[in-house]
Amino acid sequence: MCGICGIYGGDDKNLIFNMMAVLKHRGPDGCGYYADTAVTLGHTRLSINDLSKHGSQPMCNEDEDLWLSINGEIYNFKELRSSLEKNGHEFKSKSDSEVVLHCYEEHGLSFLHSLRGMYALALYDQPNKRFIY
Repeated sequence: MCGICGIYGGDDKNLIFNMMAVLKHRGPDGCGYYADTAVTLGHTRLSINDLSKHGSQPMCNEDEDLWLSINGEIYNFKELRSSLEKNGHEFKSKSDSEVVLHCYEEHGLSFLHSLRGMYALALYDQPNKRFIY
């Protein structure tokens, strides 16, 4: 199990680092964070689907304007990925997490209707100033 945490409304790296320290037992394989003036996301990683650095989180899209921290499993990610690739989406990882980012790009807020699994997520859409959790 990974650990996710975040702050909406500001950039407080010290608080995020403290939160990630508390969650370390949920994600002993690494940690990362993303921060801007509106949101700060933290993630402690337990590597399962993609053991490479490309599966690290928080994860961003190609334009680095969508950021995701997710814990859980998307059961239908292979089917979703295949459909997204047919629509021109390119992937840099083998993770189900990246599929979630591309689903949001493709479907907007209705992306949640596509996902089958058990998960908790925090997704920040920087251009639209939207924080989904």
